[in-house]
Amino acid sequence: MSPSQAAEPLLNPSEVAEIELFIRKWMREYTLGDHVSVFKGSGFNFVGLRDWEPGDRPSSIDWAQSSLTNFSPMVTREFDQNSTATIVAVADASLSTRCGVDGVPVGAVVARAVAAIGMSAVLFQDMFGLITFDAEFHQLVAVRPRIGKPHVIHCLDLYQSQEAVDAPSVPTDVTTTIESHLRRTSFVPVISDFLFADAPRVLRELSLLNAVHDVLLIMVDARSAYQLPTVSAGWIETFDIETGQTRVVSRREFTRLAARIGEWQEQIIRLARDADLDIACVGADRWQMQAALVELFVERRLRKL
Repeated sequence: MSPSQAAEPLLNPSEVAEIELFIRKWMREYTLGDHVSVFKGSGFNFVGLRDWEPGDRPSSIDWAQSSLTNFSPMVTREFDQNSTATIVAVADASLSTRCGVDGVPVGAVVARAVAAIGMSAVLFQDMFGLITFDAEFHQLVAVRPRIGKPHVIHCLDLYQSQEAVDAPSVPTDVTTTIESHLRRTSFVPVISDFLFADAPRVLRELSLLNAVHDVLLIMVDARSAYQLPTVSAGWIETFDIETGQTRVVSRREFTRLAARIGEWQEQIIRLARDADLDIACVGADRWQMQAALVELFVERRLRKL
């Protein structure tokens, strides 16, 4: 991964628009005909006041309260409605997801999954939020669920820039963050390659969370990112981007990296099923991935209807 590749966005606006059009076409049969009505607007039940954030509607600004703070920050009114579902995407933003081959990092697949789920939520006017985590499953970004396409775009921008928002002063586990952000039963897709060492513990915690919320694991097939070119050297020095450590491995071990990644992810699938967690695998093929994610989203959405 070169510095220029690291600076490039994982998803550009044209790709996000392409995902939105794909979802609208795919979901047309679920939004027409005899189905439960979807209310327009941001909600009817007043929840409280909070600071203004990018993506908020201008009509929701409480000008009287904002004047008391000299409009720094501006204050908005937050509303909720019982007809909407709540979706919080939990996305892997560890440094290793910024690596890949052929200019396609693992993070790009994660970002596409977040965009597909977010735009599906927009179509049904469900509230969408985002939590990102690092290699130790600690919170990096936490954005509370809200309705609207601008909010989904805001979440995608935060994921790509890795800008810290609502970050705790001390490391906080993601499961704790999820519980603090959700007031009712919600759909929680967890998107990652699950290559962190403490994955079995994370699965146990998500299994406990699944007793309250609808948790779905979306595992990115990372084998292609480790299918490295053949080298003539007998020993190769490798660099761990997460820890900054280096390690010398043999050429034989170097060529088996992709196979070892596949074995680890197969173990994660078995552990997830043993923990009674639904898990779906997605690859770099964006069309197949988007179709699979839309079907999963509709299945979860129809449970509520």
